[in-house]
Amino acid sequence: MFDARYSIRTHVAGALRAANVGETVTLAGWVHRRRDHGGLVFIDVRDRSGLVQCVFDPDASGAAFVTAERVRPEWVVKLNGTVRPRPEGTVNTNLATGEVEVIITSAEVLNSSETPPFEIDSALDTDETLRLKYRYIDIRRPEVMETFLLRDRVTQRFRKSLEHRGFLEIETPILGKSTPEGARDFIVPSRLSPGEFYALPQSPQLFKQLLMVGGVERYYQVARCFRDEDLRADRQPEFTQIDIEMSFITQDDILGMMEEVMREVMHEAGVDLKTPLPRLTYADAMDRYGSDRPDTRFAMELVSLSENFATSEFKVFAGALSSGGAIKGINAKSAGDWSRSKIDALNQVALDAGAKGLAWVAFPTEGDVRSPIAKFFSDAEMSGLREAMMVEPGDLVLMIADAKDVANEVLGTLRLKMAEELAIARDGFETLWVVDFPLFKWDAEEKRYDANHHPFTRPFDEHLDRIPADPAGALSYSYDLVMNGLEIGGGTLRIHDAALQRSVLGVLGIEAEEADAQFGFLLEALSLGAPPHGGIALGLDRLIMLLAGKHSIRDVIAFPKTSSGSCPLTGAPGPVSQRQLRDVHLRTD
Repeated sequence: MFDARYSIRTHVAGALRAANVGETVTLAGWVHRRRDHGGLVFIDVRDRSGLVQCVFDPDASGAAFVTAERVRPEWVVKLNGTVRPRPEGTVNTNLATGEVEVIITSAEVLNSSETPPFEIDSALDTDETLRLKYRYIDIRRPEVMETFLLRDRVTQRFRKSLEHRGFLEIETPILGKSTPEGARDFIVPSRLSPGEFYALPQSPQLFKQLLMVGGVERYYQVARCFRDEDLRADRQPEFTQIDIEMSFITQDDILGMMEEVMREVMHEAGVDLKTPLPRLTYADAMDRYGSDRPDTRFAMELVSLSENFATSEFKVFAGALSSGGAIKGINAKSAGDWSRSKIDALNQVALDAGAKGLAWVAFPTEGDVRSPIAKFFSDAEMSGLREAMMVEPGDLVLMIADAKDVANEVLGTLRLKMAEELAIARDGFETLWVVDFPLFKWDAEEKRYDANHHPFTRPFDEHLDRIPADPAGALSYSYDLVMNGLEIGGGTLRIHDAALQRSVLGVLGIEAEEADAQFGFLLEALSLGAPPHGGIALGLDRLIMLLAGKHSIRDVIAFPKTSSGSCPLTGAPGPVSQRQLRDVHLRTD
């Protein structure tokens, strides 16, 4: 809502409508476009709210007309005039203010502008690095401004929804202690403690648990988080989470509450979210989609073929089964007429994803079969394949024979690849929970267990005895919120017992002395009356990216970094002076 009491304007440009006809208005903004029609000059004036057409007629004000003749795009102007209907036949139905225009009586140039490095209207065709170098120009684009307005509405809706449910907004430290939480920390040298460092938080995880021990009971924060990791379209070194924690709850309590909040937030963005949301266990998600963040907007589910090929004489299949592996496949509809070279390219995708190779059978037309391996299949096996994969003319069956987790993950990658190649429609906002993740995951290279979510995740009560004896078999109270194949949130119930927390850290190779050094403050807190608690963190940047229809979170962050982690605008990261290094007791070689 625009408050004219605190502005040199009486109205914002994008808010003018037919109801304003006859009103005298004062506008201020940027010259978006200028058109000289001989006797008249038309200028579209733009501010954050949108733009409106302004008319300069020498008969209305000669001085304003002279000003209009010299202004250029991106000049900053202040205009006075009267709102009037556009002449018949000139209404612009593509513009919110398209029914009206402002006949200008006086004009003032507040600032001129040199020629911008790119035109506002053609910025999408401009190199991204150049747009980020002049991000403040890029932000003027209505498309970018709309994204920021959406981000603001969504963030405020989160705040209102959580406040309504009794949550307190509390800030936690940015300068903290480095702890092993999965990704690399950004570290900050301390001037006052030579040779020692702070770490920027990967998340407020430990602090929000301490808030629960402190009796806050319901906390949230729009939290800045930092991770020193390789970047991609949905990842930045600094990002924003909607961080939430609750005491005295079950997993169902958290999921139910979050579904209500998300329904309200999505409604704010114009999306009708149907609740309750579907739930898939981690095991089912991997088995059916080959991913713990499945895109359920299209089918092409993974199908087990192990039983069909149980007695196969094809050595690749027989070898995988004899070693305890699996044979699984997907049916890529309408790809049966693909050339051998295109299918071979899929083989490379499979190899890059970790498979030993890709098996395939194409069914281009009724009764026609193309495959380098079909000759090894019996009639019964081929018939079973057709039935299991629901084969129709034009289909292409892709198969992986390997360890079950490898087969799942590779086919999950191929599934997404084929959806892209075949331009399968993926509209809407398909949202679901993935629950019941394993507590641990095995790191084959390091020959040790890692935490699947984080070291503070609470195991199933009935799986406590598996922690020392069978860590791989222990499941946890954990859950990810998945939308359109992206994880937009994740959380767990937390361990609230110090002895259990020490046991879990022990499985991770963090023995008592190291545990006390790294997490002594948490372990002590857990021994001083910690309530049952849990929470979730939602990736605000990813959520806005999806709601705005963007393909990179750089598009929804005001001043993002490039894929190399640099800022073209400021030149960060950059060198510092030798004096600054001496102050923090560092030197560079």
